[in-house]
Amino acid sequence: MIILGIDPGLAIVGWGVVNKMGGKTYPVAYGAINTPAHTPVEDRLFMIYESMNRIIEKYKPDEMAVEELFFNTNTTTGISVAEARGIILLCAKSHGVKISEYTPLQVKQAVVGYGKADKRQVIAMVTSMLKLPAPPKPDDTADAIAIALCHSQCCGSALAKYFNK
Repeated sequence: MIILGIDPGLAIVGWGVVNKMGGKTYPVAYGAINTPAHTPVEDRLFMIYESMNRIIEKYKPDEMAVEELFFNTNTTTGISVAEARGIILLCAKSHGVKISEYTPLQVKQAVVGYGKADKRQVIAMVTSMLKLPAPPKPDDTADAIAIALCHSQCCGSALAKYFNK
């Protein structure tokens, strides 16, 4: 099963593709979609849309795992991230890719074993679990791979099927 993990954002969208075969998960590709600051939002959203379409067409994921939104104190940033996330979900749906969503707590629990793990711990576990030659950069990319790994561990469980009806 090919899984595309996504850490949504407007400035940076982290993405990671893994292949789950049997009980093992292997890295396929990963990176980030960067949109330039001081560019109109609609242009940045279009850049994300075009890039996501290319990624989906190239890697042909069976499923996509996306991080759920977490609103901190800056709602303006949260709204633009929500718009980018909507574009990402639309791309997946238009390609017939099944979508699952995970909270940051669920991702950290699945990858590190501790829901309040810090970013360094997540990056270290992603690098170790997939035997990557170096930690993925930027951090958003490591987060996206962690989301894909979380899905690879949860996608076959009865609990996942219950929550992702």
